[in-house]
Amino acid sequence: MTSTHSRPAIAVTGLRKSFGDHVVLDGLDLHVPQGTVFSLLGANGAGKTTTVRILSTLLGADGGDVTVAGHDLAREPDAVRAAIGVTGQFSAVDKLLTGEENLRLMADLHHLGRGEGRRRVARLLDQFDLTRAAGKPASTYSGGMLRRLDLAMTLVGSPQVIFLDEPTTGLDPRSRRDMWQIVRDLVAAGVTIFLTTQYLEEADELADRIGVLDHGRLVAEGTAEELKRRIPGGHVRLRFADHHGLDAALRILGQASPDTDALALRVPSDGSLRSLKTLIGQLDDRAIEVDELSVHTPDLDDVFLALTGDSRNEKVTAP
Repeated sequence: MTSTHSRPAIAVTGLRKSFGDHVVLDGLDLHVPQGTVFSLLGANGAGKTTTVRILSTLLGADGGDVTVAGHDLAREPDAVRAAIGVTGQFSAVDKLLTGEENLRLMADLHHLGRGEGRRRVARLLDQFDLTRAAGKPASTYSGGMLRRLDLAMTLVGSPQVIFLDEPTTGLDPRSRRDMWQIVRDLVAAGVTIFLTTQYLEEADELADRIGVLDHGRLVAEGTAEELKRRIPGGHVRLRFADHHGLDAALRILGQASPDTDALALRVPSDGSLRSLKTLIGQLDDRAIEVDELSVHTPDLDDVFLALTGDSRNEKVTAP
């Protein structure tokens, strides 16, 4: 994750979009600094893909102001297209062509000279660990290889801003982590990433800032840690060897919730060192022995469920 620059890579004010009577985006505001990863979280149907399609000029908005890479989306769509890359939920790879042929096709579409095109293709094949498979039809590639090739094709045009719409859906854990490292390397080189994902761990790992989208509105925005601190529910779980220890601790820890069968107490806590020292001090002062202590702080699952509580039939998944 890199330092930010003065001009935002993406600035969105009051973005609106409806399909008939169905409001998909209801006054969305976003600010994404250059050279960072911004992750947009939301349940299925929350408006994530619609947002990406609008910001990447694939779909018109009903209202609002948008600039991408310094260009006004409504007045300069061609300049926006020249500055961005898009990798959607489904691969844009032509599986009848080889990996190298797919990249050369993109080089031709970007009007690169023959020599420059070949150099860029060779560099991308090496960067994405596809050199040995370059001459094989893309139909023979694994899911992870196809996603790497798809992203490599996006990079042929050297975009300043890349939209990744659920880029690791369906990938195995190893391929997902390979893709995460590629994203980190791109950001280290100054590229801005706008990431939509249903994997909460992915946003936690990659994003400098996270926005939570619910029914077309941004209901929260901040770093992962800032969002987690907004949600109550942090606690310390204490387990005891017998009922005597459990009962003694319960008498001095008034807000604790007992689990008698497990000989455990759940004590509300923000997980800070100070609160832990206070808790341990209370137990030590009365010589109460604890067999096991564990700390639970809210994670992005808790954040998502708390902020999108009405989306009961929709889901965000975790690997």
